[in-house]
Amino acid sequence: VASRHARIRDPEMREYVEKHLAKQWSPEQIAGRAKRKRIGKVSHETIYQYIYDQKDPKRRKELIACLRRAHRRRKPRRAGRHDRRGKIPNRTPLTERPAEAATRRRKGHWEGDTMVSQQSKASLKVMVERKSRLTRIKRLARRTKELVTAATVSILMDYPCGLRRTLTLDNGLEYAGHEDITKATEVQCFFTRPYTSWEKPVVENTNGLIREYFPKRTDFNKVSDDEVQFVEDRLNDRPRKCLGFRTPNEAFYPSVALRG
Repeated sequence: VASRHARIRDPEMREYVEKHLAKQWSPEQIAGRAKRKRIGKVSHETIYQYIYDQKDPKRRKELIACLRRAHRRRKPRRAGRHDRRGKIPNRTPLTERPAEAATRRRKGHWEGDTMVSQQSKASLKVMVERKSRLTRIKRLARRTKELVTAATVSILMDYPCGLRRTLTLDNGLEYAGHEDITKATEVQCFFTRPYTSWEKPVVENTNGLIREYFPKRTDFNKVSDDEVQFVEDRLNDRPRKCLGFRTPNEAFYPSVALRG
């Protein structure tokens, strides 16, 4: 009988999984990307089992540390887990989002997320424009529906209608105010399927960049608005290969001159 820890038998797939865990990719992102790149098929559940069933305690600890929520033990899957995240009323699924949002041919399609910390109730509201990668970050005292809604509206209303077309969100209950966002901004919100973070890849990748400045266990109560603005400016002034080495500012604002 094969040992439980040898769930990923293909050496190339094991190497791929471990390489991207080290990059702080989630098991969902790794599984989705491996399928998209035709590297092979592996489920995110198999990757979790591979991590937590390691026989070598040191290696197990190293792999767990790569996870966003580095729990020493897996939390049991509770009955009704998906139902709990399904309390957002009148959600529109991502499958109904306009096709142009996926092609990134036009600006104005945004992805949103909330970055949390185990050290504080404060959090960061992160918004990224899909085509240009322009990033906006706001610090929130608490991750409540009201504060998240207000921050999202505030960010979107900084731009004219042509630069605010759609917004893609996950199923966190802080987005239960999505209808208020649409009413205030005329931006239609679309929701990914539960636990499919790869369906909003731009903001997930940006979260990884932000974590370079605010690592896990950062107490966001002790982070100033100036520090948050510094990180936002750094990311928007950094050239990106996917933009032909333009910066997000240059890609979003055509009048911005090349600098640096």
